[in-house]
Amino acid sequence: MNKQFSKKAKGFTITEILVALAIVAIMSTVIAVNFLGKTEEAKFTRVKGDLTNLQSALMSYYNDNGFFPTTDQGLSALVSKPTQEPVPNNYQRGGYISGGGVANDPWGKPYQYISPGIENDYDLFSMGADGRTGGEGKFQDISVWNMNAINFNVEN
Repeated sequence: MNKQFSKKAKGFTITEILVALAIVAIMSTVIAVNFLGKTEEAKFTRVKGDLTNLQSALMSYYNDNGFFPTTDQGLSALVSKPTQEPVPNNYQRGGYISGGGVANDPWGKPYQYISPGIENDYDLFSMGADGRTGGEGKFQDISVWNMNAINFNVEN
């Protein structure tokens, strides 16, 4: 058996491999940035939906009972009938939220509820990605009163 080897090497050069790796790294970065931006955008969209549903449940509670739950009663008053004053007389059987409880915001923090609110009958909001009041971009607070006017710019 006599094997003949060609003097011309087969395969890729180190330069070709490095160029290919650089292209893959750049593409991965672009995809990751776009994906992460969409993920944050989806979180803001979920907050808006959650706040709309909670606002609807609060309005149903108010229409049945003539008042909103107090801050101390909190959003849990939408799940089970409060026992502390003011106790609702016309509480809807099964509560005002299905699913067994009030979900946390997409960042794992409870939605904030204050009644009476600062400028409205109640304030209902998420403190955003940082879990603190204030902030801009993905760290801004999102409330039922500003969610339609808020700029969901998640780049910062």
